[in-house]
Order: sequence, then C-alpha cells, then structure tokens
Amino acid sequence: MDVRTPDPESGGGWLSDDDLSLIRRRTPILYVEAIPVRVDGAGRVEHIGLLLRANDEGMIARTFVSGRVHYGEAVRTALMRHLEKDLGTMAFPQLPASLVPFTIAEYSPLPITDLYDERQHAVALVFIVPVTGECQPRQDALEVTWVTTDEAKDPDLLEELEGGRGKILRAAIGQLGRW
Repeated sequence: MDVRTPDPESGGGWLSDDDLSLIRRRTPILYVEAIPVRVDGAGRVEHIGLLLRANDEGMIARTFVSGRVHYGEAVRTALMRHLEKDLGTMAFPQLPASLVPFTIAEYSPLPITDLYDERQHAVALVFIVPVTGECQPRQDALEVTWVTTDEAKDPDLLEELEGGRGKILRAAIGQLGRW
C-alpha cells in the first residue's frame, strides 16, 4: 500500500481562501520578510528598498517583501519566491550561504503589541537581502522606493509602514550599524 502525504499544491493553490481564513483564526502562520538593500563595493548599505502596496481595503501603505512559507517549502525557496514576486525576476537577490534571519517578528491579531495583523497570528523570519539588479515590482506591489538609511529614520516614513513594521526597520538600521 502506497501511503503518501497529500500534496497541498495539487489543487492549484496552497489553500483555498476559506481554508486559509479558518487556519488564520486557529494557528500561527510562518512568513518570510525581506528588506532589500543596495550596498557599495565595501558592503556598506547605501539604500533600503520599501514596497508601496495596496492592502485588501484599497489603502496604500509601505511595507517589506513578505509572504507565507508553503507546506513542504524550504525557507530559502520561500524567500526567493517572494523576492521575485515582489521585486521582479531581474532584482538578483544575494542570499548568503548560511541563511539566518536578523530578527523574528511576531504579529498579533489583537492590537496589544507594536506588530499587528488583524487577519492572523503570524511569525515572520526577517532578512536583510542585498539586491544588485533592476527591481520591477509585480503582482500587488506598486513600486519600490529606495531611501538612504538617514531617510529611513524619518519618523513619518517609519509610521507609514503597515502593521508596526517601522519597529522592524529601526532594528534593521541598528543591525546595519547605521542608527
């Protein structure tokens, strides 16, 4: 008898909208997030890339590359898939051999923490990823805005980031030694 784990991709998608909604109400979901950066020849960050995206309600907000890790998918594969989806195929992200997030972000469905996602309890592995190519946003990303680390410290810009991600961007700038 051949016993296999059902392939969640066989139905054409990871989960139906109804299944995803049910799971979001009952269990944390793993995400990857990436903050794209441009570096100089010495490896110092010159610019940070922020996405401009419309949410489900049609509100425009700044955010990071972000998305779910599919069942059976490696974190590296998920990260590359979302970088390509949001930045385009010619972005040329440079993932390190040893893939380690610079932080882990936990989004609460209740507005009790700085990081908030009303849809779900989500846990995101957050990476800083150098990109060397041309970024042409696809799918729901409208544009990529490149800002210097000094511009990224602007309180108004930090406030524009959805779900409290300004806190994560502050941590990223600190991690880069640019705060």
